[in-house]
Amino acid sequence: MSPLTGIQGVIFDLDGTLVESELNFTHIKQELACPLNIDILDFIDALPTHIERQRAHDIIIQHETNDALNAKALPNMHPLLNTLKTLSLPCAIVTRNSKAATATKLTQNNIDIDLVLTRECYPAKPAPDALLAIAKQWQLPAKTLIYVGDYLYDIQAAKNAGMTSVFINHHKQPDYQTQADVIVNNLAQLQQAIQASNPAST
Repeated sequence: MSPLTGIQGVIFDLDGTLVESELNFTHIKQELACPLNIDILDFIDALPTHIERQRAHDIIIQHETNDALNAKALPNMHPLLNTLKTLSLPCAIVTRNSKAATATKLTQNNIDIDLVLTRECYPAKPAPDALLAIAKQWQLPAKTLIYVGDYLYDIQAAKNAGMTSVFINHHKQPDYQTQADVIVNNLAQLQQAIQASNPAST
C-alpha cells in the first residue's frame, strides 16, 4: 500500500515546494557573520542583545521581501491544489518565511490556502509544533497527514510530528532524501501519486 493511500490532509512547505525562491542563504549567512554549519534562525536567537537580533531579523526580512516580489508558482502547483480540492482534502502551509513575505508570495501567485503558519507563529522547522497545531485544528491524527517539502528540515519536521514526509527533489539526489517516506521529482508527479493512491479522484 502506498504511504499516500487514505491521507486526510496535506501540509506544504512554501519556498521550493509551491513557489520558486532565489534566496541565497550562504550569502545571507556571510552578511550576518553566521557560520555556514549553523541554522540561521538559531544563530539569530542566540545573539546576545536585542539590537543585534533586530538588525539580523531586518536583514533577513529585506532579503525575503525582495525574493517574494519575484517568486513564481512552480509548474503544476495549481492543478495539484485543484486535485486536492476535488478530493476534499484540507490544505495548509508551514514555512520558515516571515508573515509579510509569505503573504506576498501567496497573493502574487493566487494560492488559495487559508491556514498558513510562519516562523512568527511557532518554533521553526524542524520543530513539529506548527504541524501538530494544524493536526489539532483539523481534528485529525498526525499519522493521516502528509507534509510536503524540498529540504532536510521538512523531512525532519514531518518525522518529529509523526506525519508522512514527502520530499520533492527537483531531479536532484541529496543524500538525506532517503530519510523521506515518499520521494517525487516535482508537483506533477506528486499529483499523479495522490490520484493513483486515492481512486475517488478518478
